[in-house]
Amino acid sequence: MKFSFICVFISSVVLLAACAPNDNSGGWIDLSGSLDFWNQVGDANWRIEDGVFVADSGNGHLVTKDSFSNFQIQLEFWTDAGANSGVFIRAQEPDNITDKNCYEVNIFDTRPDQTYRTGGIVHYAPPSEIIDTSNQWNTYDITAKGDALTIVLNGITTADIKDDTLRRGPFTLQYGSGVVKFRNVRVRSL
Repeated sequence: MKFSFICVFISSVVLLAACAPNDNSGGWIDLSGSLDFWNQVGDANWRIEDGVFVADSGNGHLVTKDSFSNFQIQLEFWTDAGANSGVFIRAQEPDNITDKNCYEVNIFDTRPDQTYRTGGIVHYAPPSEIIDTSNQWNTYDITAKGDALTIVLNGITTADIKDDTLRRGPFTLQYGSGVVKFRNVRVRSL
């Protein structure tokens, strides 16, 4: 009887560990490679190909199941020319995501109004530099701590502002148009 209980307990622990996000050194939580850590909002055709989140039709978001207040996100993204995407942080209405109820860290090189193109925070901060990102892998390092928001695109700080409009919420990966891919998505609390 004791042996059966121990086997069931060990099996449960192994199953829980397999289903939990990977916690790497430094408190990082790896959210890549599985849709289990995300809710899908909208009709984008999100899928995983070789460990990469991919969408190429519809319109929508992958939304983290957890909310964050003070955090750092690191990820890589790839889009084709003309694609529209972004990383929305501190989402206030996770089932109704807009650029008005989140901070939208844009991925949209060909945005008709270039003010808030890739590297900028829509409605808050234009990018300090114009960096073209289509048809190549790029890195985003996004930090939100209190009212400080810092965006680093391919190693260059493109936005660094103070704003306390939004304080907490999940973050999202957006699909708007074109081909959009994300990989190596990780987050840690600060």
